[in-house]
Amino acid sequence: MTRNMEITKLAMGVLVLFLSAISARSEYYSKTVPRVQLKEKVTNLHFFLFDILSGKKPSAVEVAHANITIGEQSATPFGSVYAVDDPLREGPDPESKVIGNARGLYVSASQGADLCLAMYIDYGFTTGPFNGSSISVFSRNPVTEQRREVAVVGGRGKFKMARGFAKLKTHYLNVSNGDAIIEYNVTVFHY
Repeated sequence: MTRNMEITKLAMGVLVLFLSAISARSEYYSKTVPRVQLKEKVTNLHFFLFDILSGKKPSAVEVAHANITIGEQSATPFGSVYAVDDPLREGPDPESKVIGNARGLYVSASQGADLCLAMYIDYGFTTGPFNGSSISVFSRNPVTEQRREVAVVGGRGKFKMARGFAKLKTHYLNVSNGDAIIEYNVTVFHY
């Protein structure tokens, strides 16, 4: 029995030494090299987002809500979380050309009469020169303000390393059911 324990201790010691040697030689990063200077571009985008909560095929649906009700009732009460797959269109007409979609989440984040959303949404483009590219917005959106601004914090495809802002203007809002058409004027800095 003691011989087996000695072999076990020896094996454990060798294993610890082996693991130490591996971790001492492995690295989680690559060698730092000078940055290649890329030319920064500025792109301006203009489109309309259709956020539809009503009807048989809504583009935004509630996926969670608070167990209590605070304040006035609205189409988007405080604490409600929505998943969205909103179409992006060239114009405010529901028949205008679809150029992409906005997918993500927003939460109703205001207890007061002012409707304010905290949102994470990826705006993906499916046509034109930015097909397959997207911009990401993670920002507060004070919906009751006619004109507002949200932050562009990233992107993919032709919008790699994007940053910028989007100026939003409510084109249409139905306060009873939450349906809205929002005009977006976006300025994106990217490489």
